[in-house]
This record gives sequence, C-alpha cells and structure tokens, in this order.
Amino acid sequence: MQLRPHQQRALDAIAQNDKGQIIIPTGGGKTLIMIMDTIRRLQQQSGTFVVVAPRILLANQLCSEFMEMVDTKNVHIMHVHSGETHYFSSTKVDQIALFNNTARAAGESCIIFTTYHSLNRIVDSGIDIDVAYFDESHNACGRAFFVPVASVSEIANNAYFFTATPRVSRDPYGRGMNNHVVYGKQIEIVPAQELIEGGSIIPPQVVTAEIDAERNKLNPAFTDADTVIGIVDNLEQDKSQKLLIAAPSSKVLWNMLSQTDILEQFKNRGYNVLHITSKYGAYVNKTKVNREVFFDVLNKWGRDKSKKFVLFHYSILSEGMNVPGLTHCVLLRNLNIVEMAQTIGRVIRMDVEDAQDIASGKITAGAFQMYRKPAGFVTVPVYKNHGKQITQRLQSVVDSIFIKGIPPLSYCS
Repeated sequence: MQLRPHQQRALDAIAQNDKGQIIIPTGGGKTLIMIMDTIRRLQQQSGTFVVVAPRILLANQLCSEFMEMVDTKNVHIMHVHSGETHYFSSTKVDQIALFNNTARAAGESCIIFTTYHSLNRIVDSGIDIDVAYFDESHNACGRAFFVPVASVSEIANNAYFFTATPRVSRDPYGRGMNNHVVYGKQIEIVPAQELIEGGSIIPPQVVTAEIDAERNKLNPAFTDADTVIGIVDNLEQDKSQKLLIAAPSSKVLWNMLSQTDILEQFKNRGYNVLHITSKYGAYVNKTKVNREVFFDVLNKWGRDKSKKFVLFHYSILSEGMNVPGLTHCVLLRNLNIVEMAQTIGRVIRMDVEDAQDIASGKITAGAFQMYRKPAGFVTVPVYKNHGKQITQRLQSVVDSIFIKGIPPLSYCS
C-alpha cells in the first residue's frame, strides 16, 4: 500500500525510536501507521502487541481495520474489555496471561485490543509486551488511566502515543504528555494544512443557525428537537445525507427521541435514525442492537450514498471513530477544546470517490471546487440567549488547527 508522505515519515520515526508521540490531525490515517508498523514487526519476529482505545466501540473498529490487513496466520487476537466481540475476550488476569503466554510459547504472536479502562488488567496479568499503541492518547492523562499507562510504557519494549489533541500538565513530570519519561518526545507532528493540500482531509466550515427563540432549560428536549428539524430543513438536501448530532446529555437525547415526534419527522423526510449512549445503548431506528451490529450498520450505511441517516450520540462518537460519509455535524452542547477538535474530525474525512479521483489524477488535491464533498460542515444553533460564545470558540479552534497549523492544546485538570 502506498503511504502518504506524512504516514511514511511517522513510520520511519517509529522505527528509529522505541517510544514517542505522533501528533496527526483527525483523518490523517493514524490507524494505518499502527497497522503498517505491526505488519513490519510481524515479518521480523513474533511478539505481543497491545492496542489501546478510549472506548469499546473504537477498540472493535480498530480490530476490524487491523484484521483487514494483518495476516492472521500464527497471530492470535484477544480483546480485554467488557464489550461484545466475536474474538476471545476476558478481563480476568489469569485468562489474559494464559491466552498470551500459550501463543508466545508456541512461537506465535498475540494482538490484544483493550481500552484505557481495562488496561490495568493487562498490567496485572504480568505479560511481556513488545509494542503498545495508544490511540487517542490524550485520554492517557486522565487520573484513572495514567498509572496503568505509565506502567505499560515502562514494561513494553516499544510504546507509541497517537493523538490529534495533545494534553499537557504544568508539572513536566505530571500526567500530561509533556512528561517525556512516560510518553517519549514528539517524534512526528503533522500540520492540518499539509493534509488538506495533500488530499487527505477537507477543510471544516463553521455554520451558524440563527434560532428565533430562547433555549428553554425547563424542557430542552422539545427545544432541541425543533432546532434539529429546522436545521435539517435548511440544508441542501442533496449534500446533507448523513448528519452527526452531538446531544447535550443522555437524558435530553432520550427525552427528545421518546417524548417528541422527531423520529416520525425524520422518517417523513426519508432519514433513518441511529443513536448511541453509554446509558441507553445503541439503536438502529427503533430497534435496540448490540454495538457490533450498530458498528456494522454504521459502516454499511456510511458507504451507501443512497442511504440518508441522522446519528445522535452523547460523547461516545466524538473520539477516534471513523464514520464513513458524514457530511454535517450539529452541536447541541458546549464542548471543551479537545471535544471540539475531535468532533470536527468526524466530518472532514474525504469522500471515497474524491480520494480515488485524486489518487488516479482525475482531480487535483486541494481543488475543492471539483470535490463532491468540498468541506465538512459544523453547525451551531444560536438562540437569543445561548450559543454565540460556542460559535466563537469553535471558530477559534478551527482557525488554530487548520489555518495556523497549531494542534489544540489542553491542560490536565
């Protein structure tokens, strides 16, 4: 596979360093770098590889992407988290150790997919780790995750931290990614503008939706339902097939879907509705499904240009998840800098056909007027009493990342 220049630089940097940070904007193909490094190492010798994600859904997606490219002959796959997977899965330390050590004793390899929540179980199992890849590694700075992350960084022969949104601490030996003992140094930093000009991502565009009303805090579900329908009706329908809606809370989202007629409204407009929260689970239209089914449907519909859908979530899909085909995002809540940057990243991925045309030379990279999807639209509703500051902060984040080329930096709390 032909890697893009920034991916090859990152892969070369990994080969030259046993630990380090790779800072690449969302949509820059961080997962492919991990996969190609894994393939390179597997061709040399067997080993134990640990891939860490912030959420179960992302751990499953990473596994799916790895399995599309990695030759699984003499490679055993395991998941260490509480979610559903058709691979062997356990959070029991003795079973983790038995699974890995049996494979290694036979001279074969083991790839373990886990979450930051469950990483301590791998540490407690006492297994030897050859390579650890930390996806969305700003999560490693969390109070609950830093100790197991630091432990893996210490015991693994190689440890690499991938993120678009680095987080630091004021103490250089604290939990932040400026702690080079734990995270290593930044061995590759890719500016967003390089990805845009090279045809890896598209620029985001902030859109303000003026709402001629005040946001009612007493019953926000009804206000938000009316807002979403109004925004959708004002979009160019041929270019708004797949929308991501960031809900203000799980409760408001559930009330919106169960107490208003929003599901019927979208059905009448030809949209399917998907929604997922940690509290209520995953739904495809009105049917509750497990996360594997939800992920499969999301991928299938995302790639199907004839399929229109609205995807509601609270927090779960803001980080790392590759949702094919998303055209718009609507922010119904205020987000911190990291969440803003990550949410923007959901809609700036290239249209598949645009990417193919760039690769074949039919379209010149950066000639947005020729793209089927020229920009990723992020809409913020602005009420009479709410929303203006959110728009200003969002535009500031966009300018910093995509014009100035500065990764958004946040501090550990």
